[in-house]
Amino acid sequence: MRNSKRKRRARKAAFDGMYNRCIKRMIDCIISGTALLILWPFYLVISVLIVLEDGFPIFYRADRGGYQGRPFKICKFRSMVKNADKIGGGTTAFNDPRITKIGNVLRKTKLDEIPQLVQVFLGKMSLIGPRPELLQYVKRYKGAERDILKVRPGITDYSSIEFINLDEIVGGENADEMYEKYVLKRKNKLRVKYAHTVSFATDVYILFRTLGAVFHKASGFIVKKNIDKQI
Repeated sequence: MRNSKRKRRARKAAFDGMYNRCIKRMIDCIISGTALLILWPFYLVISVLIVLEDGFPIFYRADRGGYQGRPFKICKFRSMVKNADKIGGGTTAFNDPRITKIGNVLRKTKLDEIPQLVQVFLGKMSLIGPRPELLQYVKRYKGAERDILKVRPGITDYSSIEFINLDEIVGGENADEMYEKYVLKRKNKLRVKYAHTVSFATDVYILFRTLGAVFHKASGFIVKKNIDKQI
């Protein structure tokens, strides 16, 4: 009984460890800085494609819950029509009509997320960490869920892998309601799991799982596109 309590305390204290407080930040700076130097031509190409199809703005920015409870504006390549958040809900539905053609490609390949590398470099986010949530949901955190805010929000985490096809899970109607009813609670559990087990080994595991999941999703999208062209 005592050993199990000690293990639980050890897990809960992971976010207070040296790795989360210092080492993780150094790794983030090195990797994100290097990636930005390599990927900047992709930023230019994607930006031009977005403007050609739907004009400005290039980026989508919205408030999310951040590190230590401080809100910040997440940044993504815009994949929906202008003012999409005023047209529909905060959760993207399956085959959502608000998604643009280039936006559909960006979402399926997860390239819409790469502007967040700048936020990682600046310290607003981390490469690996709980996906930042809408403020309306963050305000509802209670108990262990508050530990989510003790690690920097990330580009990917356990929930990103499990819900990589979130739009298909929430369906085409009442997406916000479906998200709150069937997804949010599970996502929060996975976010808490990360906060309680944050370590270098955890981050490496999530990174490779994410790369595999993204490759599988992107390749499936490309194959489907080719089949559709042949029909």
